[in-house]
Amino acid sequence: MNTERASGQRKHHSKRTLLIPLIMASMAGGLFALWATGMLDFATMKAHHDQLAALVDAWPTAAVITFFLCFVIATSLSFPVATVLSLLAGSLFGFVEAVLLVSFASTTGATLAMLLSRYVLRDMVEKRWPRLVASTNRKMARDDAFYLLSLRLAPTPPFFLVNLLMGLTRIPAGRFFLVSQIGMLPIDLVFVNAGRALASVSSPADVLSDDILFALLMASLLPLLLRYLLRHRTPS
Repeated sequence: MNTERASGQRKHHSKRTLLIPLIMASMAGGLFALWATGMLDFATMKAHHDQLAALVDAWPTAAVITFFLCFVIATSLSFPVATVLSLLAGSLFGFVEAVLLVSFASTTGATLAMLLSRYVLRDMVEKRWPRLVASTNRKMARDDAFYLLSLRLAPTPPFFLVNLLMGLTRIPAGRFFLVSQIGMLPIDLVFVNAGRALASVSSPADVLSDDILFALLMASLLPLLLRYLLRHRTPS
């Protein structure tokens, strides 16, 4: 009797264990289909904003969980939709809630993308960007997390490419997560705040004004400057 009960419990646990990856795979497939057909572009999301807002009002908890998971999956699979989703979060949720959602979802997705690059896509990344891989490893060996922080603060390096390249370095996943969380926060704040006035935004590119771009570029230089000062400080 006990053996039968234990066997039944193992089967039930096995089914629950399989259910999670199946759900994640289904969501990934759905996101890919939406992205491939252009349903996740800025104009489409803006056009359907009222319907999305109504869903958030009707099922707030489910909306937060679904948005978080979709953001994580999209960024971990390197779909170029992080900017659009950040704007959408700012328009659908409260400011603090949206910042927390975007910040943790983007960092979690980035870390998963980095690990995917390290353990699954290494050969492909090395063949596709050999010079960038060599340059990134060289700069990480010299400046370590300061270099990653600089990349995260800068608005120009492609988000997905930084994740893939960092997968081929020796940076630990925990340090990658923490530095990315800190480094991406300023630009997350910019896009979430802009999303609060979504009706006045005609394109994601409009959000990054010259002043904001300049400020972010200057901020991206600070980690490297700090690293230089620490390396060349005079012993007391």
